[in-house]
Amino acid sequence: MRHHHVAISVADLDRSIDFYCTHFGMQKLCEPFPFSGEWYARIMALDDPQGRMVVIGTGNIALELFEFHNPDQGEQDPDRPVSKRGFTHFGVDVDDIHEAYDRMSAAGVQFHCPVQVHNGLILATYGRDPDGNVFEMTQQVQPA
Repeated sequence: MRHHHVAISVADLDRSIDFYCTHFGMQKLCEPFPFSGEWYARIMALDDPQGRMVVIGTGNIALELFEFHNPDQGEQDPDRPVSKRGFTHFGVDVDDIHEAYDRMSAAGVQFHCPVQVHNGLILATYGRDPDGNVFEMTQQVQPA
């Protein structure tokens, strides 16, 4: 078994593409395209799903972003605690976590806390995308 992708429902597809491509260096793996029809209805267990989607990625991670026009997405709590059941976060390794944190903070990205050291082995922090979805940035500590 191999990892393939993480799917995220977003309010504004173009905004989310810009967020992940700008801050994580992801690229569109296809152009955004509409989705609808019986296949999507069956696999998603939704009545008449419609919207736009795209797949973006970098390295060994791909994100499948869905912007639903039907059914209504409703509102998501942008501060949803990670302790709630279901998707809590996805992780990305970065080369320079302090640079990424500073750059993203300056751009208004919300983080739970500054970069933390865990057991002297890993640097990490949690942040949120424009819809409040949580990502974890990590960097391995280099031995002295």
